[in-house]
Amino acid sequence: MVIKSKMWIAELWRYPVKSMAGERFQVADVRETGIVGDHVVQVVNAAGRTVTSRTKPKLLGYHATLGADGEPLVDGKPWREIDVQDAAGPDARLEWHDGVERFDILPLLVATDGAITAFGYDGRRLRPNIVIGGVNGLDERLWEGKTLRAGEVIIGIQDLRERCIMTTFDPDTLAQDVDVLRKIRREFGGLMALNCSVVKPGRAAVGDAVEVGP
Repeated sequence: MVIKSKMWIAELWRYPVKSMAGERFQVADVRETGIVGDHVVQVVNAAGRTVTSRTKPKLLGYHATLGADGEPLVDGKPWREIDVQDAAGPDARLEWHDGVERFDILPLLVATDGAITAFGYDGRRLRPNIVIGGVNGLDERLWEGKTLRAGEVIIGIQDLRERCIMTTFDPDTLAQDVDVLRKIRREFGGLMALNCSVVKPGRAAVGDAVEVGP
């Protein structure tokens, strides 16, 4: 039986280029491989290995959005025209990758307003795809192994995400504050937000009701 709750989708986010700043939007087409348009371009080096903002934090200063034609834009320009070598190294380039392997763990990262409030910093530092509103405190930490119904979509919750150095960079200024990660480790065991898969694809929109189930 589904556990009734008064929760809703408060925010939707996608990051068309991995490790760049993303965009907040209103309606998501969610497939088994994640939100359409999310993480479809990556920064790679000469060996074809993915380069991320864990080691190249200047990448967070680029702003990626999805164009009307489904192609990512970086700071308003087509992604194929963007030179990322200043931020990611002299051999870095952008490449299209739309398979499920483009994600570090699982296709969706779900956060909650209660946990973000307890975190005490801008929720963008956590880089969620979905933020759920109406959640009491740290209730998300009780959801591992359960499911979420959000709009038409059923989401499978695997476990809490271990957080990394990316949380220490201010989303707007890129100024680093290592105390952010120290707090996550000290007060939350290094874990915050939820690694999730897509059990049933569909449409999800800001304002849609969310229910926790078994």
